[in-house]
Amino acid sequence: MIVTGWNNGDHQKSGAGYGIKLNADDRDRFFKRNWETIILEMEGTPDSIKVNVAKPSFWGTTCKELINVEIGRWLIRNRLAPWKKGFPPKLALIAVKSNRFLLKKQNDGE
Repeated sequence: MIVTGWNNGDHQKSGAGYGIKLNADDRDRFFKRNWETIILEMEGTPDSIKVNVAKPSFWGTTCKELINVEIGRWLIRNRLAPWKKGFPPKLALIAVKSNRFLLKKQNDGE
């Protein structure tokens, strides 16, 4: 699935306030409401992280973001953040199995 970078409007160098935004169809297709967290692997990073999905905002109609400071650090490290207002990066989020996902930079032509 294709996701976009998300920021709360305050592009912190620490990575705080960053995440990725999903569309509702992808969220409903690949995520389960009974999950507390997902395991997120990020391309080029040896460690995986847990991201909270047991929150009303993730399942609501307006906010569908996976938010974690480590996502922000990954975006910054890969020179994907900060971005020009209105032009967040597009990324690939791959369902690996169950509640495990892989976040990758999107290659040209994907």
